[in-house]
Amino acid sequence: MNHSKDITHSAAMAASSGYVPSLQRTKGQPPPIAANGGLSYMSFERDGDAGSAAAIEAALEQIDEGKVQAFAAKLDNAPPGPIETEWGPGFRDYDECVEFIRENNMEAPEGGVVLPLRYTALELPSYVVVSSHALWQDPARQAEAELLRQGETDLSQRCLYFPHVLRDARRIEDDHPGLSPESPECMDKFGVALAHHESRCENFYDSQEVERVFYPEMEKLLLEFFPDATDALVYNHDVFDKDYQGDRSEDQDNKNPGVNSNYVNLVHNDLNDNSGRVRCRELLIQNLRNFGRTLHYTADEADAKMSRRFLSINLAKPMETVEQYPFVLCAWPSFAEQPYINNYRIYDDRVGETTRYTYRPEHEWYWIPQQTPTEVSLLKCYDSITDGSVSRWSFHSACTDPTAPADARCRRNVVVRSFVFF
Repeated sequence: MNHSKDITHSAAMAASSGYVPSLQRTKGQPPPIAANGGLSYMSFERDGDAGSAAAIEAALEQIDEGKVQAFAAKLDNAPPGPIETEWGPGFRDYDECVEFIRENNMEAPEGGVVLPLRYTALELPSYVVVSSHALWQDPARQAEAELLRQGETDLSQRCLYFPHVLRDARRIEDDHPGLSPESPECMDKFGVALAHHESRCENFYDSQEVERVFYPEMEKLLLEFFPDATDALVYNHDVFDKDYQGDRSEDQDNKNPGVNSNYVNLVHNDLNDNSGRVRCRELLIQNLRNFGRTLHYTADEADAKMSRRFLSINLAKPMETVEQYPFVLCAWPSFAEQPYINNYRIYDDRVGETTRYTYRPEHEWYWIPQQTPTEVSLLKCYDSITDGSVSRWSFHSACTDPTAPADARCRRNVVVRSFVFF
């Protein structure tokens, strides 16, 4: 991300600094595993930084405590084979987990698969300072930068693979009679759904064409999928293609996300109780990092819009039939009573909050085998309804399918992020 872009928005961030969301947990949900009791870092703002300085201080304090390093060393020094956790055996190595699946004859229902999924294995909040942060370019902060870089390396080593059965999302109705995967009822119940779409976008590597053609298509799809919705905003996108040979460069100023070479092979969700509302308000009032339609709501107008139900939905569409590195989704009821683990993404002018999860054998995972270019998967990243009557979110991951042929092509797809208002 471009550093100048971060600085450009710091003044805008300061303009809305009075907005500090209170933690709105779902009925029955335990407290999150988070800093500050779950309070947003916005409450620690200094000179328009939205609490980023306080978040860096907390990241350095966690490194100084040494708990993450000790856990990473414990995993590193464990003997070969499964590592026993309080939730079941985990594996440092993908191939070890595959071998465990085979030795134990783990089977999936028709259309399903059993494969390793990579989970966080330590229940502590985590911190990541994004590459555009001024700290990385400041010679006076080199010592801090080295500590934070090593801390992020330790974070990547606190994960384990766990074997899991994945069911075919197209067959949800087999287990839940009367519930179509292509329905808002499925989204309300599970936080995941499917839709059919034939796009007119010809080149998904052309960010301007994606914004001009695909964004309006996805907004139209969302309004048709949710008949009670009044407005839908697609605000950014990512392109995934491990084998892409062209220029991958990101250009935030020109709304170009670049092309990702890596698939996020970690169980996570993009938003949480705080960031779902903070991100929505940033878009409505400040038009902050918005690749879509320009927005300039007043604070009162944004508050009125957000006083009604609103959702954050990610939509993933393949450019060709997916053969390897499928995108997989977990259904809400199977983790509704599990605390999420905050991951803080520290920018110069904001602290984003994503979430990670530890493994549970009861997690209900779905995939779309051989997902085609006309199949769009939808996953919920946030829902403002907290009474437990609907799913709050899903979590998701990329993964490696051990049953795919050795020459299977890597996933090529586009993912858009949106808010839907009611």
